[in-house]
Amino acid sequence: MMTDFLQSVVGDLNIQPLIWIALLLLGGWTVTALLQRYLPQLANRLPARTRSRLLSAIPGVSILLNLSVILTSLVILLGSYETSGIVSLVGAAGLGIGLALNPLVAGIVAGVMAIYERAYRTGDWVEVGGHYGVVTSVGLRSFKLVTPDDTEVTVPHSRLWSDNIANANSGSPDHLVVADFYLAPAHDARQVRQKLWDVGITSPYTHLSRPVVVVLREKPWATHYRLKAYPLDGRDEFQFISDLTVRGKAALAELGTEPAQALPVPDHL
Repeated sequence: MMTDFLQSVVGDLNIQPLIWIALLLLGGWTVTALLQRYLPQLANRLPARTRSRLLSAIPGVSILLNLSVILTSLVILLGSYETSGIVSLVGAAGLGIGLALNPLVAGIVAGVMAIYERAYRTGDWVEVGGHYGVVTSVGLRSFKLVTPDDTEVTVPHSRLWSDNIANANSGSPDHLVVADFYLAPAHDARQVRQKLWDVGITSPYTHLSRPVVVVLREKPWATHYRLKAYPLDGRDEFQFISDLTVRGKAALAELGTEPAQALPVPDHL
């Protein structure tokens, strides 16, 4: 009975177009997977600015490739079978699976919007849902990021509708990093600020064409210093922060400054 229904929908079934469509889909999936896998490896061997541009182009190329495969498959399908039969078949199938695929479709639409608006690209350092790391790939439904602890996190594009996504570099090859220092209030702030600036400007990781800035803020229990600088390569973020922290603490010790003491815990807590 099901066979009679299919025959009535598509008439004399010609299997050749279906084979071509299957091969087309398989080829598109294979090329997309190869792009996602090997282009980042190639980009990592290039200068920082060239690497950033190449990584930024990967999501858009993947989306265009997938859309081209889908549209080409539809053209082959509609050109090979009776249009009214195809419409009936698609309508019958769509009615059954439409609700089930609704979250998937929403994720794909969000992915297209994210790529169009450049909310995040391969190589960007982003934070979403408490996870911070570098984006390693962007697909139709989700993107993957790797945290500093080498944990891969898969984030659906649909999070774009509900969460704030912080992007540290937005396609730039470098991004601002901050090293924090807390000192007891009794010290020469001008001298400390200059010393921390010297630490930042002499780090082997510092991008000297970008500004090095030291800002401070007085708190009831300490003076909070923030040493801000840009690394030569954004991938060195945590090595850079560690270098600034180690050398900054040594420089402050030479000045004889005292680190801030933690506030005592109230008795009623």
